[in-house]
Amino acid sequence: MKIAVVALGKIGLPLAVQFADAGHEVVGVDVNAQVVDLVNRGTEPFPGEAHLQEKLSELVPAGRLSATTEYAEAIPGADAVVLVVPLFVDEETGAPDFGWMDEATQSLAAHLTPGTLVSYETTLPVGTTRGRWKPMIEEISGLTEGFAEGFHLVFSPERVLTGRVFADLRAYPKLVGGLTEAGTAAAVEFYESVLSFDERQDLPRPNGVWDMGSAEAAEMAKLAETTYRDVNIGLANQFAVFADKAGIDVRKVIEACNSQPFSHIHQPGIAVGGHCIPVYPRLYLSTDPDASVVSTARAANAAMPEYAVARAEALLGDLSGLRVVVLGASYRGKVKETAFSGVFPTVTALDSRGATVAVHDPMYTDEELSAYGWTPYHLGEPVDVAIVQADHPEYATLTAADLPGLRLLLDGRRITDPDNFTGTPRLTIGGGEPVTS
Repeated sequence: MKIAVVALGKIGLPLAVQFADAGHEVVGVDVNAQVVDLVNRGTEPFPGEAHLQEKLSELVPAGRLSATTEYAEAIPGADAVVLVVPLFVDEETGAPDFGWMDEATQSLAAHLTPGTLVSYETTLPVGTTRGRWKPMIEEISGLTEGFAEGFHLVFSPERVLTGRVFADLRAYPKLVGGLTEAGTAAAVEFYESVLSFDERQDLPRPNGVWDMGSAEAAEMAKLAETTYRDVNIGLANQFAVFADKAGIDVRKVIEACNSQPFSHIHQPGIAVGGHCIPVYPRLYLSTDPDASVVSTARAANAAMPEYAVARAEALLGDLSGLRVVVLGASYRGKVKETAFSGVFPTVTALDSRGATVAVHDPMYTDEELSAYGWTPYHLGEPVDVAIVQADHPEYATLTAADLPGLRLLLDGRRITDPDNFTGTPRLTIGGGEPVTS
C-alpha cells in the first residue's frame, strides 16, 4: 500500500516508521521543514523514542519512508491517510481548539482521491469524526463518504506513550470505529496489515484490531481511559493532602489498598502534565459538562503545584528573596517535553511569593531553559530550597552536597533518597511529614 501520515510528531513519526517497517510505501507530511529534512536524511528529529533512529537508518535509505511539506505529493493515490495532528484546548475555557486539525483536514481533502481510507488517530471529543470531519472532507473533496468510489472515514485512537511507541503498538488492542460497515471493514483490514500484536491472556478477547461499532464509541473509549487516570490521580492527591494533615504516609496506605485486587489507586504528585492526561478530560467535559466528578478531579490536580509551594512556605515562613530551584522542566522523567508541565505553575507560585527562581533539567541545555524565560541552575550552586517537579532518574542520586546551603527539599515525586539529606528538612506529597523546621 501507499500510506500517507499527516504530522510527524512524537506519535506520527513512529507510526509512519511502523507502517514502512511492515512493508508499505509511506510518505509523511509535516508543516515543519526542518523535521521533513531530518527525516529525509534518516535522522530522528527528537530524542528518546526507543528504536526510532535504528529504524529510520534502515527504512529511509531503502526508499520505504520519505517526508514532504506538500500535501499534493503525499495524498493523491494513497490507499490510506492517517492523521495525527495535535488538538489543543483553550487554557481559560477548556474548549477544544481545532485550528491545526481544520487546516490539515482541509489540505488533505483538497488532494483526496477516490478509494482512500482516512483515519484520525488524534484524540477527539465524541461526535467530531461524524459531525465535523465527514462534512468538511466531503465538501472540499467532492467525494462521498462510505462508498468505494468515494472515501472511508474512521476514528482509531493512538494509545501509546512517547518513548515506547513501538512496544505499546504491540501491547494494546487497536480500537477502530467507522461511520459505515464498509469503512470499518476497510480500517480493520488496514490496521491488521500494518500492526502485529503480543499475546495477552488477560484480555476478554484476543489482542488485535477491535471493532468498536461506531466512531463515537471509539472516541469515547480513548477519552474514558485517559479521564479515568486523571480522576484516579485526583483522588490520590486528595488522599495525599489529607494524609499530610493527619501525619500519615499515604504511600503505605495506597500500597496496602492495592494489595487487594479491586483497588487500583494511582500515585499522588506535584503535577499532572503531558499532552494527554490534563487535556483529554477537558475534551470529555466539552461534550458532557455535567460530569462533576471529572471537573472536580481536574481542579484538584491543577491545584497541586500551588499546594506544594504553600507547604514549603509554611515550613520556612517566607519565601521572599530565597533562592529556589525547580528540578525538572519536563512533565515526566526521561521525556524531553514540557507540554502542560508542572514547572510552569510551580515557577508562577514561587514568583508570586518573591522567590528568586531557577530551573534545572538534565535533558535541557542552558539555552533551551533560557528560551522559556527561566534562569538555568547548575548542581553545586548555592540554593535555599529545591523542589523536585519531574522524576528524572538523575535525581534519585542527588545529595545535599549537590545543593549547597539547602534549607528545604520538597520532593514532589518521591524520587530522592532520604538518607542523602540527613539533617535537611524533606517534604513529600502525602508523606505526612510535619511542617516544622
